[in-house]
Amino acid sequence: MTDGTLYIGHKRYSSWSMRGWLAVKLAGLDVDVQVIRFTRPGPTKAIAELSPNGLVPYLEHQGARVWESLSICDYCAEFAPALWPTGRVARAQARSIAAEMHAGFRELRMAMWMNLGADFAGRGCTPGALRDITRIEAIWSETRARFGADGPFLFGATFGAADAMFAPVVARLLTWAPVVSDETRAYCQAVRVHPLVAEWYDGAAAEPPDWLIDEYERIS
Repeated sequence: MTDGTLYIGHKRYSSWSMRGWLAVKLAGLDVDVQVIRFTRPGPTKAIAELSPNGLVPYLEHQGARVWESLSICDYCAEFAPALWPTGRVARAQARSIAAEMHAGFRELRMAMWMNLGADFAGRGCTPGALRDITRIEAIWSETRARFGADGPFLFGATFGAADAMFAPVVARLLTWAPVVSDETRAYCQAVRVHPLVAEWYDGAAAEPPDWLIDEYERIS
């Protein structure tokens, strides 16, 4: 018997679910993972009736109820402190950029939604999305310059909570292929081949064809 359940949405589309799932997997929590199929028109009734905020991811674990991806990251770090960097200064940077990701970049999310099975290369390059990408590239470059010299991830050799928070951004950049720096492309490749990210992509590819949502599969 497991210690609880993590509820997520479609792996193909649900960027917030990806963040929570990665944190749970990185922490090694023993939970069942239940994928809830999105229904349209939304919101999805099964999610609205289950999760306190009506969204996924939602974690039930050893009596705790945790929602919102960043909160799940913090909860998981209680079991796996290495999800955040050990040093105080680096940890402050990691928490700050993760919080900025959680609260911001709406233009990117609206113009370049997550779809792990599509190729929208060169599309979605609205001025707002490009401004968001510029800021994200600056975050990644500064963080890696200060703290990531010993490995391919934001804080070096270890894929941590900050990387988990930005992993769906990597997925968007791979799907929509805007013009980015060589440094950004290298980081995106490192994230994409991480075993857990690869496992998430494989899960997305295995979802039934009738789970496809037309509004996420085409550009009007």
